[in-house]
Amino acid sequence: MTDDALSDFELTDFTADGKTHPVYRSGSGPAVIVIAEIPGITPKVTEFARRVRDEGFTVVMPHLFGVPGRDPNPPAHGWAGTVATGARAFGRVCVSREFSLFATGRTSPVVTWLRALAAQEHERCGGPGVGAIGMCLTGGFALAMATDERMLAPVLSQPSLPLTVLPGRKRGTDISAEDLAVVKQRCLAGDLQVMGLRFRSDKLVSDERFAWLREQLGDAFVAVELDDEDANPDGVLPPHSVVTEHLIDEPGTRTRAALDDVLRLFRTKLLV
Repeated sequence: MTDDALSDFELTDFTADGKTHPVYRSGSGPAVIVIAEIPGITPKVTEFARRVRDEGFTVVMPHLFGVPGRDPNPPAHGWAGTVATGARAFGRVCVSREFSLFATGRTSPVVTWLRALAAQEHERCGGPGVGAIGMCLTGGFALAMATDERMLAPVLSQPSLPLTVLPGRKRGTDISAEDLAVVKQRCLAGDLQVMGLRFRSDKLVSDERFAWLREQLGDAFVAVELDDEDANPDGVLPPHSVVTEHLIDEPGTRTRAALDDVLRLFRTKLLV
């Protein structure tokens, strides 16, 4: 792929909780918030967003880090460009107080802004509620956003926070005890279904993390777990990004089935 100009998206700014971030928006129908993975709104992330849009949704992509539309893969800008793109994005996350990379039992501050964005988009777009998908470092954000009853379809795609490089970080996600209690109550009441996606070999998303999600959310947590042979072999990194870089977009493949599961959840919960 090459860089994506995002020409079919409207660009605006959204301010809440004293923070302003650009937002890319396209489509019509109930809103789905697509929160990009490192290194940002890549062409693969945008391709996924368009798939969501074409299902009958307004897709909303907040720009939190990286260069929107830049292709991070070596054929586009060489290996030096790939390394620089990732380093810049991760550096932005590391110095920002909006992200909690290592803390357990803490909701990242940027989630407050994301909840406000979801509330605005629900008011703007209508429908029974809002969906969201977070990816990699933002994967757990979708879960923490579900304290708001307007969030009806949260998807955690390879949720990687807190980072597992420190001991004791394999269980849990970046959500506070107070927020988790609200989400658990919604699950117990039958108001919420949470979907999680990962490759089983992914060291950033451990077996223990998905086991913890099952313990906390019970039957409301739907896990989609894939093997290495299910991943697109053209991906630069080991199997990690289920619906973007490691997606094999062909009927009959397990990653395409995972993508279809995500779209089905959005349709079931939001297109009524």
